[in-house]
Amino acid sequence: MIEHTLAIIKPDAMAAGHAKDIISHIKKHGFTIVEQETMHLSKRDAQAFYAEHKDRGFFGELVEFMISGPVTVMVLEKENAIADWRKLMGATNPAEAEEGTIRKLFGASKGENATHGSDSAAAAEREIDFFFAEPEEQSCCSH
Repeated sequence: MIEHTLAIIKPDAMAAGHAKDIISHIKKHGFTIVEQETMHLSKRDAQAFYAEHKDRGFFGELVEFMISGPVTVMVLEKENAIADWRKLMGATNPAEAEEGTIRKLFGASKGENATHGSDSAAAAEREIDFFFAEPEEQSCCSH
């Protein structure tokens, strides 16, 4: 079944100049990039996007990291996009990620792990709408 998922190239990978390599990796693995935008998240937007983690110890650090530089946000499409993107990203901790995965290739640490991906169909729908819904329905980012 054709699915959509959200992918974010995080500030660490952007600052290191890896965005083009990550995008090439995505395309090489059969994904179509349906929408793409590079932006700098505001603190409010980062807090809203990661609200499900607000009670966890790493929330403040995560928000500060995500606003530390530009990100590239994409909607990816392919059969089984959600699971395939999660597999292509690799484990959250790059040291534990499989060879050839994006996080193994481009991630520096568990906190600076190059990419984000939706973890379920419900999350993908919510996250895509956060960035790419019609402007009056959108939660994020004035364009």
